[in-house]
Amino acid sequence: MYPTFNLSTSDHSNLSDADNLRLQELTHRSVKVSIIIALGVMITLGNIAVLMVITSSVAGWSRNSRYFLLSLTAADSAFGLLVMPSNLWVSLLKDYSEGPDAFCHVVAFCNATVYSTCMYTLATISLERYIAVFYPLQYSSLMTRKRTLLLICFAWCFPPFLLSPITFPDGIIEVHFSTASLVCNPSYSTNVAYTLSLTCLIFFPCSIVMTYANLRVWCAAKRQRLKLRKYGCALRSRHNVAARVLVPVMAAYYTCWTPCMAVMIYNAVSGSSVPEWVEFVVVWLPTSNGFLNCIFYFWINKNFRRKFHLILQRLALALCPELANTFEWSTTSSAQFVSGILDNNNSVHERSSSVSSTCTLLSMV
Repeated sequence: MYPTFNLSTSDHSNLSDADNLRLQELTHRSVKVSIIIALGVMITLGNIAVLMVITSSVAGWSRNSRYFLLSLTAADSAFGLLVMPSNLWVSLLKDYSEGPDAFCHVVAFCNATVYSTCMYTLATISLERYIAVFYPLQYSSLMTRKRTLLLICFAWCFPPFLLSPITFPDGIIEVHFSTASLVCNPSYSTNVAYTLSLTCLIFFPCSIVMTYANLRVWCAAKRQRLKLRKYGCALRSRHNVAARVLVPVMAAYYTCWTPCMAVMIYNAVSGSSVPEWVEFVVVWLPTSNGFLNCIFYFWINKNFRRKFHLILQRLALALCPELANTFEWSTTSSAQFVSGILDNNNSVHERSSSVSSTCTLLSMV
């Protein structure tokens, strides 16, 4: 699939440093492609499982929460279904043709749009969580169905508007195919002002909203936990829920996105590139956030796991009843259904913000 190079010592001496660098990057291509494919499969399968659950009702999740989570699932799925296949396809074409082309500009636009939409969606989820926790009585009037859909539309429509200049081959910024990261990337140094404006309008606002909202929710949960402990009614099963959910969410966000933004600013300001594997890691690291979101926003939630197991059992009953009877899934699924109803009626009321697993604040009795 990939070209092989058998060069003598004299041939190597005639190659420029740029050619030697490109040759070295091409020798690592098979490893990089394998990593990208594995990451794409993980993201796709994880979000398919999430989609199977949140398309139906889940205990503790409001209608608005499901809208935001469906938007996040769609943005994360685009990593595996759009970003990765399109860039791998371009990498195959670049074996035979050199230089940027119109298709590479379109792919670079899709890459940047999906990345930006994911960040805006995470910010809107944090904003909805903040309103649900600090304005519970006004939540239904503040977060109406229309406003929820408008926030989702903004997260999906504003990034393409900002990034539309990337689609034009002779536009305000150039695009190149990087053999180091196997990605069509804008040449940020060709327009420093536009690059910095993108970071100021996308990454920094989203980071500020997420940090402020989640920090306030975490502090509120900590204060309420201390009050519950003071009055002797703290539940052991709820021990340190905020730290167990919010800290990993924010740590994953900054770990995945900050290196990419830092390298982007460095390339724009200095006009220099980073080492091959550093570029590959920082470019593809944000896509791994699409898989981590499946864990932190969904799988860590008990109601989500219960609903997912119930769906699997129903599929097993429909496709292979004999196997389901062997594992006694027919009886356990009915028992889980009844227990789910009892849990919803008798359990302590949970104020769910973006997801019920996220920093649940118990009502003071």
